[in-house]
Amino acid sequence: MKLNFKKVGSGPPLVILHGLFGSADNWFSIARELQESFTLYLVDQRNHGDSPQSDEWNYQVMAEDLLELLDDEGLSSVYLMGHSMGGKTAMNFALEYPDRVAKLIVADIAPRYYPVHHQSILKGLNSLPLGELQSRKEADEKLAEFIPEAGIRQFLLKSLGRDESGFVWKINLPVITKNIEEVGQALESEEKFEGKTLFLAGAKSDYVTDADCEDIYSFFPNYQLIKVPNAGHWLHAEQPTAVIREIKNFLN
Repeated sequence: MKLNFKKVGSGPPLVILHGLFGSADNWFSIARELQESFTLYLVDQRNHGDSPQSDEWNYQVMAEDLLELLDDEGLSSVYLMGHSMGGKTAMNFALEYPDRVAKLIVADIAPRYYPVHHQSILKGLNSLPLGELQSRKEADEKLAEFIPEAGIRQFLLKSLGRDESGFVWKINLPVITKNIEEVGQALESEEKFEGKTLFLAGAKSDYVTDADCEDIYSFFPNYQLIKVPNAGHWLHAEQPTAVIREIKNFLN
């Protein structure tokens, strides 16, 4: 699958993969601070953003999508970073194609299985009557019945686009809803990635805990774990300066 991506900056290639319900746009502010040091590839994963949609949606095909992008761009080896779902894609890719990853950064996700915990979000997104909506403000008000956190609603509404018929989701909501179990799947591989790996975790997030370290080590023996103070799961939005500093320190 030919993924949509934005390319900015100059220097060694750094590919960034967004999380569930997100898009390449989520990383623009981070990219602005890194583009003097790296050539950034901000990628829309399948069924998200402006990339194609497909009924097939799992980490194997998402890793293959990334391989196709690297081949098309003539990138033999890259720095690879992924957040949440994107982190799982990045981990799977590094285990499958270790020679293509110079260094790996995984943001607030571990290799383990995560039970489905997006039910209220999916219920809210599926409840929106897209054909009847008159404004984004109305969409926000309707979503508030299911999702009280304003910041999460604003993040989700970035995937609400418009075409000639009105409002449309840029995410493939039916496929994501049907296959939501896929996003929490654990890594299943006999391989190890021996390259340098940074796990960045939000100190206030429960996605990566000390109990995950043994599992992380079994796949990524050359890893370090840094917890970003005063950050939850969306650490790059909550503490961008700290995240940018850790990325630069690790890659340089």
